Amino acid sequence: MKKILSMALALVMTLSLAGCGGNTVKKTPDYSQKSSWYQIPEITKDVDTFYILATEYMGFGEGDPNYAAMDEPEMVEGAPIQYAMNASVFEESTNVFLPFYRQFGLKYAGEVYKKTGNIDAILSGTPYEDITAALDYYFENYNNGRPFILAGHSQGSAISKLVLKKYFQEHPEYYERMVAAYVIGFAVTKDDLAANPHLKFASGETDSGVIISWNTEGKGNVEGNVKTCVLYPNAISINPLNWKLDGTYAPASENLGSLVLNEDQTKFVIGDVGADAQVIPERGVILTNAQIEPMSPELAAVATEFFGPDGRHESDYTFYYNNIKANVAKRIATFKANR
Repeated sequence: MKKILSMALALVMTLSLAGCGGNTVKKTPDYSQKSSWYQIPEITKDVDTFYILATEYMGFGEGDPNYAAMDEPEMVEGAPIQYAMNASVFEESTNVFLPFYRQFGLKYAGEVYKKTGNIDAILSGTPYEDITAALDYYFENYNNGRPFILAGHSQGSAISKLVLKKYFQEHPEYYERMVAAYVIGFAVTKDDLAANPHLKFASGETDSGVIISWNTEGKGNVEGNVKTCVLYPNAISINPLNWKLDGTYAPASENLGSLVLNEDQTKFVIGDVGADAQVIPERGVILTNAQIEPMSPELAAVATEFFGPDGRHESDYTFYYNNIKANVAKRIATFKANR
């Protein structure tokens, strides 16, 4: 078990890098089939979460398609670990729905990013089409009028941002039931908000119907003003410890607990990694002094290429796990109180 979990964690740390950077695989998936979902939960709560996976597909093999098949082993096998590290933060307060989709691979994303400076073109095709098909099926067959949270990480958050801009503008009847959108690990910018006046960014700890977003970095990235694939000009981040938008420093003493592996690396537990947080408004990121576990040279090279020499992308959720969990409950309470 120890070996399997350690390998899985290393895999997820690699795969979460794929959020930044073809061949279309067959037709739009059939979301009436349970095999098209990682999780269709038992309904025990009165609020849902619709969570969009970060990239689990690498696509480096000879002849690999640019987009994953729905039964791609890397995606299917990586989903449980990503669920444990990220999506599980929502399960105490909500029913968590999680679809598979034909996500782009790391190789293809890297190629496109190097050519164009962003990944917008490859997001707005196959991945967005699949997720909107999953949303259609979810709202028509599973949601039953409940309030919901939209959430994701990395590529999943990039798609979430498109959903907020386009899908919910086309479906205001759904959007009015959105408690909040946790668009973590991919930049939401002032330009996004200006171009889409139906969207609102969070202004504090408890407001509802808003976007919550941040990208986490260490000092090396901030001081070097390093370009990364998840960070766009005019980005906005909210502090996940004090829920402020300005540069007010939040010490690690305000952290309610990070998600870590236990000593024998057999399960995830709550621990203390010294994860403090401070918004750097001019860069639009969260600066932390918390360190990540050492990576292999291969993983470190990939991380540096896409997230800079001092990125914390794979820890966007885990560093602030219990604070996010508490925040979800508070925003749900606000939403219900205002209904």
